[in-house]
Amino acid sequence: MPTAWTDKDERQYEHIKESEQDRGSSTEEAKEIAARTVNKQRRKEGRTPNRRTQGTGNPTKPLEERTVDELQNLASEREIHGRSRMRKQELVDALRKTGSSD
Repeated sequence: MPTAWTDKDERQYEHIKESEQDRGSSTEEAKEIAARTVNKQRRKEGRTPNRRTQGTGNPTKPLEERTVDELQNLASEREIHGRSRMRKQELVDALRKTGSSD
């Protein structure tokens, strides 16, 4: 188990792992499911950010040079509906319509 986990995280991990094994999962599969579940909860609580999808990028960069994840985060902040189904250029266009600061 990772060293950054709290005692509560370790207890949750063990509980999920045992539950998965009781349901018929292999030991390795149960460990993976338990670890992913605990880490997801930690990310949700803000204790371990998901670095790939964190942030909106450098504000001095043009929108076209930002990643799709950064554009989606920016669109989320501006409450643009349908952003998860948009392609990169559609996100750029929608962000420009809402008054982008690029």
